[in-house]
Amino acid sequence: MENVSIARYRNADPHTPDAAALSDVEADTLVTSEPLGTRASVGGDWIAIIEPNFTGHRWRYVEWIAQACVEAGHRCLVVTDTEYADHPLSQRIVREARPDLRLVLLDLHTVPFGPHFAASVYMRFRNFYARAFRQVSKTMHVRLVIAPYADYFFYTLAGFDSPFRETPWIAIVMGMTFHQARIGLRTPRRRFVDLAKSALFRRAMRSRGLRELFTIDPTLPDWFATTKPQRAAPLSYLADPFPEIEGMDPALAREKLKLDAQTRYLLVYGAIGERKGIRELMLALEQKPDAPCLVIAGQQDDETRAFIDAHAPLLASAPVIFNQFISDEMERELFSACDAVWLGYKQHYGMSGVLVQAYRFGKPVVASADGLIGWYCRDGALGPLLDDLEPATIAHALDTLAERWRTGSNAAQPTGDHLLSCNTLEQFKRTLQAAMT
Repeated sequence: MENVSIARYRNADPHTPDAAALSDVEADTLVTSEPLGTRASVGGDWIAIIEPNFTGHRWRYVEWIAQACVEAGHRCLVVTDTEYADHPLSQRIVREARPDLRLVLLDLHTVPFGPHFAASVYMRFRNFYARAFRQVSKTMHVRLVIAPYADYFFYTLAGFDSPFRETPWIAIVMGMTFHQARIGLRTPRRRFVDLAKSALFRRAMRSRGLRELFTIDPTLPDWFATTKPQRAAPLSYLADPFPEIEGMDPALAREKLKLDAQTRYLLVYGAIGERKGIRELMLALEQKPDAPCLVIAGQQDDETRAFIDAHAPLLASAPVIFNQFISDEMERELFSACDAVWLGYKQHYGMSGVLVQAYRFGKPVVASADGLIGWYCRDGALGPLLDDLEPATIAHALDTLAERWRTGSNAAQPTGDHLLSCNTLEQFKRTLQAAMT
């Protein structure tokens, strides 16, 4: 699967009575959990947002889509896996106990028994969505389904019906890369795979009930239009959003984060894993005593945490590490306090919300030349580009950044004519609200 971080699976026991039911793509879930105060009334229509994973940036999309729903006067169900009962977003929904916003926790990570589920992650996720829809539909009337990350199952629609039966649905795809090499983006050339996925994608666009598909890749609708689609749902660009938050005084932000007032800081932000390029970055910094100090902010996986712990003592400046969930206020402090943002991601060819955040705060980036990140940063105005992640390449990019600091040049002053200026939360909500009616 392209650019997907997959949560831990639970495996169904093939010898239990429930296993046979789970193997049906329309089967019920093994576990249904609705915390106290969150059961919705049976009457009335609901919009169901189904998202099995709250990892990375996905929970923010769920939050923003739910806000768009209720602000437009719709009643909204947020459906996710029981693993995320303690997630801050889940806890907030339960705590607020709004009559128009409900949380439904189901078992969406148990993998059914069967070879087709073992062989295909797409089929597993299709099963998760179908089970969620069927379970919710038993007690509530769902008039529209929203899938914030349809990359999970979209290709399966070419050979199977909609997991939401007759119910209309809209969705967002974020990591489709099969078209990028053909339009000139720097991505691996996989001729057979890309041809197969483009054919599956075009067929899936004719899926029953699909009202509109959105993509955070501005190049995908243009490519799709060249295929002269017939009887397909509309495919529209949806700018990857970031709330219109004012930056705070950098000195105050550094004081709150306990950062030195004079040091230059490079921010590595988000779900911290191997694909952040953190290993290559730290190895390069081991050879560069004049490098900026790292601020590593976000939850780390176990292997990455072990690597950081082992290599942090080898850096000239000890990195500042926040291995935790980052609140909105702390996010504001981090982007206000740091001097630049790391986007030297490894084998990542899609969009990055961190790029939008850096742009909003006027922070230069050190970015990979690959994929959409490289496409947005191709003219160098947002910061130096990395053709690869070799230590010498990273060192040269950091030297370029340091020279801009010395000359007082800000590499990322927001301008209204840059495509990233469209990436506002208000625009995001308006676009989705138009498709909800």
